[in-house]
Amino acid sequence: MKDSAKYVKIVEWSDEDQCYVGSAPGLIFGGCHGQNEKEVFDELCQIVEEAIIIYSKEGKTLPPPTSGRDYVNKLQSVA
Repeated sequence: MKDSAKYVKIVEWSDEDQCYVGSAPGLIFGGCHGQNEKEVFDELCQIVEEAIIIYSKEGKTLPPPTSGRDYVNKLQSVA
């Protein structure tokens, strides 16, 4: 399994921004956005891969994985 698969990737429609917004909570701050949901997801996956490479090059430990931890349901209970 690739390290990137260990992190939840979320793409959702933003009424405020009138576009899809992609994020990977727990790994990166910010994310990406666009009008096509699949393109935003593809870009987000690339950003996650690049973030992992940066962590490695800088000798930093990756944040704890968020995948497989029922992360979305935990977020919903906070909202």
